[in-house]
Amino acid sequence: MATDYDAPRKNEEDLSEDSIEELKARRSEKSSATVDEDEAEAAEGFELPGADLSGEELSVRVLPRQADEFTCAKCFLVHHRSQLAYEDGGQLVCSECAA
Repeated sequence: MATDYDAPRKNEEDLSEDSIEELKARRSEKSSATVDEDEAEAAEGFELPGADLSGEELSVRVLPRQADEFTCAKCFLVHHRSQLAYEDGGQLVCSECAA
């Protein structure tokens, strides 16, 4: 912020004379300069390089759950048996969900 060094400076008496209403008015004037912008509309204008994946074909090899793995009843992820925290009525829960 630029400062005008030639302008007369306020002394302590002048500073104490500023009313609360004046201070509130100054604050509201400064905050009214902000612009509300919808993030979704702003994001539509940006185009990322290489973002068009419509012609891409993904190939992933999916393996069935192994004998030493289990599916957590809370997060539904497949974990190794070493991550089993407890079993609750036949429902297996991983250590991450138990924490």
